[in-house]
Amino acid sequence: MKIALRYRYIFFIGILHIVLVFLAFKWLNENKLYFIASEVLIIISIVVSIQIYRDFLRPVEFIRSGIEAIKDKDFTIKFVPTGKQEVDILIEVYNLMIDQLREERTKLHEQHFFLEKLIEASPIAILIFDFDEKISQINDKAVKLFNAAPDFFTGKKLDDLDFSLFNQLKDLKDGDSKTLKINGVETYKVQRSHFMDQGFRRSFLMIEELTQDILESEKKAYGKVIRMMAHEVNNTLGATDSILQTTRNYLSEDSFLDLREALTVASDRNQKLAAFMRNFADVVRLPAPRKEAVDIALLVKNTGIFMRSLATQKNVDIHIHIENNQVMVIQADPGQMEQVFINVLKNAIDACEAGHEIVIEVTDARIMIKNNGLPISEQSAGQLFNPFFSTKKDGQGIGLTLTREVLLNHGFSFSLTSDHTGWTTFLIGKLL
Repeated sequence: MKIALRYRYIFFIGILHIVLVFLAFKWLNENKLYFIASEVLIIISIVVSIQIYRDFLRPVEFIRSGIEAIKDKDFTIKFVPTGKQEVDILIEVYNLMIDQLREERTKLHEQHFFLEKLIEASPIAILIFDFDEKISQINDKAVKLFNAAPDFFTGKKLDDLDFSLFNQLKDLKDGDSKTLKINGVETYKVQRSHFMDQGFRRSFLMIEELTQDILESEKKAYGKVIRMMAHEVNNTLGATDSILQTTRNYLSEDSFLDLREALTVASDRNQKLAAFMRNFADVVRLPAPRKEAVDIALLVKNTGIFMRSLATQKNVDIHIHIENNQVMVIQADPGQMEQVFINVLKNAIDACEAGHEIVIEVTDARIMIKNNGLPISEQSAGQLFNPFFSTKKDGQGIGLTLTREVLLNHGFSFSLTSDHTGWTTFLIGKLL
């Protein structure tokens, strides 16, 4: 073990003066005057040695105090010059270093505070990971977006979270971005990046919800197309149907029988085409819901009973379960909501074959309409609610689009998914 320098100095000075005292006592004992003088010199030497020792310890103590202050991250301690050049130079360097450290620390605190506020105020959901790819921090937008407390995310990896969005981000690397559509409606833009922390990479995710913007842009786009088509088609159909009817009336019943039948068929086809265009126009002209107090549980039950006859024709059973026969009175437009239930049940019936089932469940402010018919394919899942998209051979792609608009106007959440058990569920939530 190494002996500290101070102890070696004390030991050396102590031995030296003991020897001097011994020699002075032995050699100068006969001459009292010399003996006294030597003793005085030895005392002076001891005093000087002590003073040198103190002067020697002062910068050491100063350095020790400075190191302790830096360890404690206390950058407010500064030292006053002592008047001794060697120590004052060291004090000046130390004080300058402390000033710079304090300024840097203040800047870092200000930047960190600004960054924290920026993250919290961001309209984009942000998830920050630690060095082990576990979530260490999320902002308020992420809490609202996923409707879960921050503690639910902290310390977990994306694979540990049961969110369909995260399941599609496993292969996303730093610097990559991806636009994802969940449940056929919710659209998100996800970007993954990283920053350096203590010399190591830490990743973070930025999740921006584009659902509302895309729905608005879609509605403007297809609304403009539909209005233009409806205008041109209706004008043409009106004129041509009038000509067809006039020509048909001029022909006698006995003659031109084939021509009369052809004109009748053409007129009927015009009427069907006009009805076809009205279906598209209904989506654009959908009025705002006229809300009133409605027992939504009773409404969906009555709709299910109404649609049973259509289901029976395909040998499909419809089961209705209302929890505790509860009454769920909400503010809604009964006509529009009834049309929603009809569209959903009609699609469920079309997806079923003989022997399949449709189950309507009403529980805790949500409605589920399930069927074990043909499940939704992965290719169709992301396009279900897109305008004009249909999996049916003769489908117009209007039913789910109209359903989407009605539910959005009411402020209800909804989703349409197929699970691994083969059941397809249309879920309507946030009713109360």
